[in-house]
Amino acid sequence: MPPHAAEPAHRCGVILRPRSGLCTALRRPPVRGGRSGVRRSARDLIELVIDPGTWLSWDEAVADPAPLDADYAAALAAARRTAGVDEAVITGAGRLGGRRVAVIAGEFAFLGGSIGVAAAERLTRAVERATAERIPLLAAPASGGTRMQEGTIAFLQMVKISQAITAHKAAGLPYLVYLRHPTTGGVYASWGSLGHLTVAEPGALIGFLGPKVHEALTGSPFPAGVQVAENLHKHGLIDAVVAPEQVALLADRALATLSAPRRLPRPPNPVEDPPGERTAWDAVRRSRRADRPGIRRLLRHAGRDVVPLHGTQSGETGAGVIVALARFGEAPTVVVGHDRRDSPPDPAGLRAVRRGFKLAAELGLPVVTVVDTPGAALSPQAEEGGLAGEIAQCLADLVTLPVPTLCLLLGQGSGGAALALLPADRVIAAAHSWLAPLPPEGASAILHRTVERAPQVSAAQGIRAQDLRARGIVDRIVAERPDAADEPAAFLDRLGAVLAHELATLLDVDPADRLQTRRIRYRQL
Repeated sequence: MPPHAAEPAHRCGVILRPRSGLCTALRRPPVRGGRSGVRRSARDLIELVIDPGTWLSWDEAVADPAPLDADYAAALAAARRTAGVDEAVITGAGRLGGRRVAVIAGEFAFLGGSIGVAAAERLTRAVERATAERIPLLAAPASGGTRMQEGTIAFLQMVKISQAITAHKAAGLPYLVYLRHPTTGGVYASWGSLGHLTVAEPGALIGFLGPKVHEALTGSPFPAGVQVAENLHKHGLIDAVVAPEQVALLADRALATLSAPRRLPRPPNPVEDPPGERTAWDAVRRSRRADRPGIRRLLRHAGRDVVPLHGTQSGETGAGVIVALARFGEAPTVVVGHDRRDSPPDPAGLRAVRRGFKLAAELGLPVVTVVDTPGAALSPQAEEGGLAGEIAQCLADLVTLPVPTLCLLLGQGSGGAALALLPADRVIAAAHSWLAPLPPEGASAILHRTVERAPQVSAAQGIRAQDLRARGIVDRIVAERPDAADEPAAFLDRLGAVLAHELATLLDVDPADRLQTRRIRYRQL
């Protein structure tokens, strides 16, 4: 990309390529399904994901329910013959990119992947074993939901499955989900919807109420295109749409961050250059340059093992907010931030920010917030969606997060949407960034009933990075020579080095001391 080119709004640095060198011992002929027209079996998926020769099944013989209805007994026997498995779930462990992981995979060819007591017990034991052995868990459901032949007791299995997965996550262990075609009903509403990272097969049918059931109960077909992976991604309900051949690479990249060490050698502290003297209004104008690097370019250039979780396509709900897994240097982090080129942050976007905070807290990962926004969404929909409440909750969540927090003031920092991402353990500012309660034009309109005095108001309000540092709001300033947009690669290199150093430093601080220091810092403002 040329230095002055506008940054694409639809990319976040993830390129996936198929794995090779796969064993064939588990291969079965695929059947029709999904957008590709091919439905892979559970064993097919295991072959694609797990390193060759490392798979170890955890499955034990299942006990059929008693008493067993003759028709159901015949259906079970037929399913075992045609599907080549003894139940609707396969479990075990192997290595993925050399890292040991557990897998629970649904087999749709066995009675539509429906979950009864035996399948639920097998699945729950596998989750519990993964927790006891402290290894990440990859789930790959493909199911029509609860097994109707077993009735209410099968329906209630959702509870114990969800309980086991919640305990796995509470132990600080990664839980990744790949939703295959189709995933519906109680499976989608339990183990299919609890992932730290959730991706789906292209064209997969995904929804709570299956379309056939909907039509039978209501007399009308379910609207086309709603329960499709791509539509759920557009609405922020899943993180990506990924072909089966790409799952291993995506999971490997995610686990590189989620399973990274939390104590690291501290990289050298980059020399801090004088930021240069600019007026507040000059900083505002420079921060608004269309070719100024933003969060996506930062992730592409300075981040490693980047896995987008939210806001990777322009036009999607809450697209003014990016959430991603990434590493700076060796330090793992959850990155949440604004992209000023997208729509302003709305309530859905701020809920995605809070999801990033929750993910970080569950897995003990540091958080990097990136502030670069002209302000929050201004619309009736934003007000009715609880914009003010979401800003308040982001503030409350961030200032009390138990993990290290680092804020990067990258460009524009206007209003409550900027403040919601600010109160971190350490705050870094680009030389031409700024922070203000409103854009200077808005403050000028309030104070002087004209926008013409915005330059004078911006100076009087002390919004520059230098002014913020003098007041103890910013801890260090990253120089621009003379402007980030004129030297994007060198500027992003400096930012990446500063982020890597600051994160490793924060990870080395006792958590109780870090939280106390944060509390005092913002109490004394």
